[in-house]
Amino acid sequence: MHRRQFLQRSGMGFGMLGLAGILAPHASAAPPGPHFAPKAKRVIHFFLNGGPSHVDTFDPKPALATYAGKPLPRTLLTERKTGAAFPSPFRFQRFGQSGIEVSELFAKTAQHIDDIAVIRSMVAQVPNHEPSLMLMNCGDSIQARPSLGSWLSYGLGSENQNLPAFVAMCPGGLPIKGAENWQSAFLPGAMQGTYVDSQHQNVDALLENIRSPHTSRGAQRRQLDLLQSLNASHRVGRLDPRLDARIASFELAFRMQSEATDAFDLTREPQSIRDRYGDGVHGRQTLIARRLLERGVRFVQLWHGVGQPWDHHDNLEASHRKLAAEIDQPIAALLADLKSRGMLDDTLVIFGGEFGRTPTVELSANRATQGRDHNPYGFTIWMAGGGIKGGTVHGATDEFGFAAVENPVTAHDLHATILHLMGLDHERLTYRFSGRDFRLTDVHGKVVAPIIA
Repeated sequence: MHRRQFLQRSGMGFGMLGLAGILAPHASAAPPGPHFAPKAKRVIHFFLNGGPSHVDTFDPKPALATYAGKPLPRTLLTERKTGAAFPSPFRFQRFGQSGIEVSELFAKTAQHIDDIAVIRSMVAQVPNHEPSLMLMNCGDSIQARPSLGSWLSYGLGSENQNLPAFVAMCPGGLPIKGAENWQSAFLPGAMQGTYVDSQHQNVDALLENIRSPHTSRGAQRRQLDLLQSLNASHRVGRLDPRLDARIASFELAFRMQSEATDAFDLTREPQSIRDRYGDGVHGRQTLIARRLLERGVRFVQLWHGVGQPWDHHDNLEASHRKLAAEIDQPIAALLADLKSRGMLDDTLVIFGGEFGRTPTVELSANRATQGRDHNPYGFTIWMAGGGIKGGTVHGATDEFGFAAVENPVTAHDLHATILHLMGLDHERLTYRFSGRDFRLTDVHGKVVAPIIA
């Protein structure tokens, strides 16, 4: 008997031996683990889809009022034609002991400014949504690369084997590029973000097919055992990580039935807590995110502005005001809630989009639209919580907010910093694929040390 025939005929036994490893934590790859003591254990990422305006939120530019209606002395190439200076229609105010200026749009979030490090010198590569989304989420604007959450799942795994390590909540549909924003790419499939359409309130709608209406849990277990034995037999002699990921996903789905039902059920929260977050979809998904983090989920990404993006080429004042009102209260509630539970010290909170907006007004058919075009030359993100030096501002854009001129920070620098805070050296967290070692930051990235406590 040839060796391959022997393995195929005895496949059930050998397959089940291998299955134990496949279904162990972090299917298809044991987590390398932290390289040093982490400052943060978990991450919650508010991603503002479409590109919020930094000069209207966290980067005040009073010089724009001086040039209102006039051409700026310095402009950069924009995707569409822009005209004169467009002063922010929103009032800025100093908050906290640090006295950092924040727009009235985020007045509730600003109450926590002494816990926040504002990076005002972010830069992207191009003024287009698709590549910029990939750059900020996956570290590469062109090639298919694993997302930040997938790298963290690969490096650290989940603290709860009954829940995914990485969850992406996106209400009402998908952003541009869809699931590529939380893809695992060449990392094992089990590292991909688990998508949840958080527009729903009922647990069975939030997590489709989480419970079977037809069979008991015991019967499901027997069905799954049969399915897994067939998959294990099929796996013998085949090296296909997609099959490993599929086997692991069946097991995870089964184990999630009780744990996920509990995590997503907000009726188990006191009414006072639910009121603090608000009863809108973003209040609910932010509270769910806190419950997931408490249960060991490593990375939760909360999308905002999917159906109505922060992409305000026109009517910016009313549109930005509407969207900010949807998330200002939930963010403030989360920061306060984490702090009261002793979780903020080891939970990293991130806020930002794929790029900023121009300080000049966008022109359409030779008339002003009272909106702003895309701006990759300089924009703002902020971070709070685990390991962050709160009440600080890092970097700066020019006096008009067009481009970063002081301590520019790239997406690679941002990712290197996040990994560092989670106890991972971005130069050492690698994965062998197609004959070379890949990493999230490729050959780039420097940790932004001044914002680390």
